Parts: sequence; structure tokens; C-alpha cells
Amino acid sequence: MAVPSIVLIPGASALPKFYQNIVDAVTKHGIPIQALHLPSAGLETGARPGPPPTLQDDAAFIAEHVAKLADAGKDVVILTHSYGGAPATESVKGLSKTCRQKQGLEGGVVRIAYMTSLVPKLGASAYSALAAMSPEDQAPIVVDVGFLPIPFPSFPSAILFASKQLAQLSFTDLPLQEGIEWASKMVKQSAASFATPLTYSGYKDVPVSYLLCKNDRTIPPSIQQDEIDMIEQETGKKVDVTSIDSDHVPLLSHPELVIDWIVKLMEKE
Repeated sequence: MAVPSIVLIPGASALPKFYQNIVDAVTKHGIPIQALHLPSAGLETGARPGPPPTLQDDAAFIAEHVAKLADAGKDVVILTHSYGGAPATESVKGLSKTCRQKQGLEGGVVRIAYMTSLVPKLGASAYSALAAMSPEDQAPIVVDVGFLPIPFPSFPSAILFASKQLAQLSFTDLPLQEGIEWASKMVKQSAASFATPLTYSGYKDVPVSYLLCKNDRTIPPSIQQDEIDMIEQETGKKVDVTSIDSDHVPLLSHPELVIDWIVKLMEKE
């Protein structure tokens, strides 16, 4: 039986190259994997031109890539990190393997695997999943010139996280200077992507796995657990949970744990 293909959905402001170590290692295990550059994430040169992309724009982009794999008869595991959990959840509509089989089609999504990700409730936004956090615990934001300040309800068209503060919040398992270097490479992110609500609960269509990071200060473990509980309540099914001692970016701080988790996930398919 063919190994499913993995489509990796990055977090906010993160480029695919941030995940290259994971992609390379997983590929060596004979598992096809690709990381996407979401429309909501800017370019290394700055924000993208045009209107700021929404969660739905990201979801459509993900769905396009997943559909190509499915149309080639491939089973797909969608692997998400941080913000990526929101558009990935939206993108599953009509693309689960079960749904496609009913149409006489092969391939499709067979699992969503959330790695310390934002999973909003139906009708809620990615930001709302973090709204319960106190302002001092939320990711610091530098607002580009000419854009409205956060918070809400007015969102700027693009946001950029402050490097040192972000390193101390998200890259806490790395030496501070290394965390700052990674944080400084993050690109502008469409704030509209955090403001638009989820319109489809894709986690109801496929089995769900979750890598819970117990030392995460960006999406605290309490919020991760609330998401897991919400999914289980809405689906009536258990979420396959793996917990690790890690900050928000285990792909950098504990890559061996992430790789082991992914390989074991693929053994379930």
C-alpha cells in the first residue's frame, strides 16, 4: 500500500524553508512531504502586494494542492503548525477520502495532524482562539507604517512580530540569540487571516492527531487541550494525542521528537 503524502502547513509569518530540516528527514524515511508558502505569509522582501489574504484564501490554496495529490490517487495527511491549523481545517471540505469515495474518486485526506496549532470553533477566527490570553502573554507585534494598530476590531493589513520578544515567547528552548535569529527571519503576515472566521470544521471528516507542546508560551498547553476537548466533543471521537516537553517550535528545538511523531503517524495509515 502506498505511503500517504504529507502536506505541511506552516505557522504565521513562517516560510517553508523554516521546516526544511523536517522535510529532509521525513523524506529520508521514504515519506513524500511538501511544505507550502501560504498566501497570507509575506515575501522575504516584505508584505505581498494587493489586498491582505484571508483564512479562506489560505484554505483555497491548501485545497488546490491537496486536490492535485488526491486526483493522482494519493492519500494525504495534512500536517499543521500554529496558525496553519485554522486554514487547514477549513481546506478539508469535500477532500476527505471518504467524501471522494462517495463520488467514485480515489485519494483524499485521511488525517489532520495538528502540531501545537490553532483550531478555532466553527464561526470563530484564528485570533479568537488566543483571545483568552492576557495581552502580556500574546505574541508582540510591530505594526507596519500606515496600518491600523492591533488589537481589533481593526486589523492592520500585515503584521510583523518583534524579534527579541518573540524569541522569548516562542523559541524558548533555543539559546536566546539563536531564537532572535530565527524570529528575525519571519515575514509579514496578513492580519486578515487571523480575523476571518472558520466556516468549515474539517476535523469532523477525518481522524485527528495532535502534538501537544507542554512548554509552549505562544499557544499554551491549556489552549491546546481546550482545542482537543472541543474536537472530541464535536466529533464524538478521541483525538490521538502525543505530548512532548517543547516550546512553540519543536521543529527547531526538538526536531527528533517531531520526526519520530510523524513517522509513527504514517504507520497508522
